[in-house]
Amino acid sequence: MGDDEARRIARAQLPDGLRPETLAVRAALAPSQHGENSEALFLTSSFVQPDAATSARRFAQMEDFTYARTSNPTVRSLEMRLAAMEGAEAAIATSTGMSAILLLVMGLLKSGDHVICSRSVFGSTIGLFAKEFGKFGVETSFVSQTDLAEWRAALRPTTKLLFAETPTNPLTEVCDIAALAELAHGAGARLAVDNTFCSPALQRPLALGADVVMHAATKHLDGQGRVMAGALCGSRQLINEVFAPVLRTVGMTLAPFNAWVVLKGLETLSLRMKAQSEQALTVARWLEARPEVARVHYPGLESHPQHDLAMRQQSGLGGTVVTFDLHGETPEAARAAAYHVIDSTRVLSIATNLGDTKSIFTHPATTSHGRLTDAQRDAAGISQGLLRLSVGLEHVDDITDDLLRGLSTLNRA
Repeated sequence: MGDDEARRIARAQLPDGLRPETLAVRAALAPSQHGENSEALFLTSSFVQPDAATSARRFAQMEDFTYARTSNPTVRSLEMRLAAMEGAEAAIATSTGMSAILLLVMGLLKSGDHVICSRSVFGSTIGLFAKEFGKFGVETSFVSQTDLAEWRAALRPTTKLLFAETPTNPLTEVCDIAALAELAHGAGARLAVDNTFCSPALQRPLALGADVVMHAATKHLDGQGRVMAGALCGSRQLINEVFAPVLRTVGMTLAPFNAWVVLKGLETLSLRMKAQSEQALTVARWLEARPEVARVHYPGLESHPQHDLAMRQQSGLGGTVVTFDLHGETPEAARAAAYHVIDSTRVLSIATNLGDTKSIFTHPATTSHGRLTDAQRDAAGISQGLLRLSVGLEHVDDITDDLLRGLSTLNRA
């Protein structure tokens, strides 16, 4: 190995004890022989092997880079960086957040196994557990996000997985990760935590006892609404021996370009999460004082039922998503009011994503949770008057002014 190559490789061998903000811009594979400072984007479907014997060994042992469905240097750099930020031994990237949950279940469970899941998680997650996994003999019990006794009562001899999302989408309910981890491990099960709302900039579930962290990297990790991506973080044994073989066979592979975009997004994650969380708290306090608003759901508010727990778990910040209920004597009246407030905006984006630098406004009952039954929505607390706001980086007064266009004219709607 020459001096130049040694110095190049040394760049990827970071010292121990670096903070997450440093890992967010430094953790990755070593640069190529060209010495690029920004991680390279490798757009290739296959990799040339030096000889037949090496090719045979690499394919047999699933090592190095052979075929893009199984591994890619750009994707590997993203996985290394996200794992470092989450305090995980390893990570595996997928094409979407939902495919990450699919990989989780395909890797860990079989027919006859039982899952316990919060009933207030993202609508598509409920559908995946309740309907799709049920087709293959995996049964799911849905319980209160915040009532540990319900989680405990739902345990069975066949329970293999507890799945939590904290805070939940969209009601921002917070669960006690450490308590759920203790409950799961006492029953011989694993705890998986969807960390999409907080990201490792605010919350690190593995440090609180979780076994697997799941991400919809489409949200905060990208941060600018550009690409779809997902990931699982956990022990090296789980990632390499349980999840990687499934991904290689099934092919829910993350595209290199999307991986590169998220890799770059991670570099500004901590700055964005802090700034957007501070703006979200300002908006939440403003909404709480508005007479048109029946209730505001935001962990950063002292009025939030799990405020103290959220501040302990989430680095003292409430996150970027504020959800609020409007008054309405009937579901129809509440939905009409919600539509009026949404349609009166001129700055906020009417969309279903979150975690973007642009503020995004949506009506969960007819979008993210629109495919659920009325009973499932009621159980999850998704009313027709509920609105979800993902707070971006616009000036906070422009955000509240835009909300005021609709709120101040509700009596004329």
